[in-house]
Amino acid sequence: MTLKNSRYTITAALPYANGPLHIGHIAGAYLPADIFVRYLRLRGKDVAFMCGSDEHGAAITIRAKKEGITPQEIIDKYHELNKTTFEKFGIGFDMYHRTSAPIHHELSQEFFTDLYNKGEFVEQESEQYYDEEFNQFLADRYITGTCPKCGHDGAYGDQCEKCGSSLNATDLINPISTLSGKKPVLRTTKHWFLPLDKYQEWLEKWLVEGKKGQWKPNVYGQCSSWLKAGLQPRAMTRDLDWGVDVPLKEAEGKKLYVWLDAPIGYISATKQWALDTGKNWEDYWKKQDNPEDDSTLIHFIGKDNIVFHCIIFPAILHAHGGYILPDNVPANEFLNLEGDKLSTSRNWAVWLHEYLQDFPGKEDVLRYALAATLPETKDSEFTWKDFQARNNSELVAIFGNFINRALVLTHKYYEGEVPQRGELFDYDEEVIKQLGTYPDLIEEKIASYKFREALAHMMEFARLGNKYLADTEPWKLQKENPERVKTIMNLALQIAANLSIVCEPFLPFTADKLRGMLNIKAYEWDKAGSIDLLEAGHQLNKAELLFEKIEDETVEEQIKKLEDAKKSNASEKPKVAPKKEEIQFDDFMKMDMRIGTVVEAEKVKKSNKLLKLTIDTGLDKRTILSGIAKHFSAEEMVGKQVTVLVNLAPRPMMGEVSEGMVLMAEDSEGNLQLLQPGNKVNPGSTVS
Repeated sequence: MTLKNSRYTITAALPYANGPLHIGHIAGAYLPADIFVRYLRLRGKDVAFMCGSDEHGAAITIRAKKEGITPQEIIDKYHELNKTTFEKFGIGFDMYHRTSAPIHHELSQEFFTDLYNKGEFVEQESEQYYDEEFNQFLADRYITGTCPKCGHDGAYGDQCEKCGSSLNATDLINPISTLSGKKPVLRTTKHWFLPLDKYQEWLEKWLVEGKKGQWKPNVYGQCSSWLKAGLQPRAMTRDLDWGVDVPLKEAEGKKLYVWLDAPIGYISATKQWALDTGKNWEDYWKKQDNPEDDSTLIHFIGKDNIVFHCIIFPAILHAHGGYILPDNVPANEFLNLEGDKLSTSRNWAVWLHEYLQDFPGKEDVLRYALAATLPETKDSEFTWKDFQARNNSELVAIFGNFINRALVLTHKYYEGEVPQRGELFDYDEEVIKQLGTYPDLIEEKIASYKFREALAHMMEFARLGNKYLADTEPWKLQKENPERVKTIMNLALQIAANLSIVCEPFLPFTADKLRGMLNIKAYEWDKAGSIDLLEAGHQLNKAELLFEKIEDETVEEQIKKLEDAKKSNASEKPKVAPKKEEIQFDDFMKMDMRIGTVVEAEKVKKSNKLLKLTIDTGLDKRTILSGIAKHFSAEEMVGKQVTVLVNLAPRPMMGEVSEGMVLMAEDSEGNLQLLQPGNKVNPGSTVS
């Protein structure tokens, strides 16, 4: 990949201001974005790096209700905490804004008004869920139920986070209000819908045809799947008491849908930054007279936000007109922790602000460990033992060891002055040749969003220097051939200076410290690969350790902290799903539950959630799609007896028709168990 433009607009997903940041957030979006931005700046590009707190939507009000305080108190608390945490960790946003800012409300309303005046919205009354106990319509995140696509029982009213499907609340099976724990009722309300189906053909051309082979397969695949399933109108307003007011007289009391206003937060942040710095925000967001002058827009997000950044927001920008569209959306998958999913509610997380307190001065160690395990195309895992090993075996033993040797020997032999390079031997020429290749290798991988591979090349560069000193052993040659040692030490120091450039995107604190020891300025990327960054006679500063070993006791403390969280969760009363609405005996009698035997099973193509089961129900042999593929293999299901709801109306799923439902037991963590008879019975035996 080549960098085609001189101006770049880089956005990182706006984190909800309803809690602190953990390493999953960092690995998902913010660290990759920061690596890319630092690289762009080393290339001399004009960059606007935007982020901010997403301070609207149901997530904020839910947290406020839990803590018994106002939404404003919630957003003020977590905005400041997260802003400070980002800064301390070296994430260098040009603007970390707030969607509660007046400039954002004004811009969001301008967007809505523009689309409204163009007739882009479909105005209609529809049935929305309403909680009769709390006397309010329910936002998407106030409703949970069973996903119609994969069968997951913890899906939200706007999205199933298990299979990633975009949903409407009325799509959910057995919906429950998270406020009262009761089944909500449907009431008529008026909303303004964006007809995404209207933009289907345009999106297919722009995205499916235009981005093929350019976007990451995990992103392109999700988008293609959604478009293949067909887009539906989506409401851009909500019945809420927190958010941006809908700027229409007849919409009093309604707010803009958070996924309309949140992405606009990138633009409002740029507007505020431009006002503060004397820039023109339109240079970074609007189409220019000459297309070659357009900024390149790139969104860094986690996989749960792909649909909003790749389909809904581009459709909004296209409908508005005049705005550039995302060139790429290099979304990452999820980061797991010590063999389990990260969970805020279970406190199963490494909180970034706590890490900065527990490991002062080791920001780059965590940056390195996370960059080495980024979930770029599939989920990955962080463990404290891996963190320790990467620090001790790579940062300390390779990178740090090389720098320390090079500087200490230079001070010992030449009082800290860079020696004059003399005759070059074949080995020196080979090292110089390799030195010249690493910047290009690193650049190629960063520009292609393959940050793990780029980091590996950076460490190979450090390994080259370490090996060069180990092979030439200047400490043994100093007495018998001091001129040869001068050449060796000169080249070693040139490698060190090169490392101060190429490690900057990944390890900014290390790069700054290394430049201080070398007594040099920050070079741009095009200087990397040179063997003349340091002139003979240049005075170095005192050598210091770049990294220090992390002892077993230190990581054991962190592991214990997680184990204590797990024990605390186990000691609490297990969470159970809320009781559903009361039914009459006749309602229960309508359900025909029978024991069936699975005679065939296979995975459903293009789904990692569903198994296609052929079940002998005693009545017939029928096909049932069940969202159990992550819990049971197709092979182990064959021959098992299961409980089947046989009189459930057939429904289409993933190009198949499912003729019933396999009943399962699911605990609060989403673990599934089959409901089976104690002893084998004949297929068709009834459950009563």
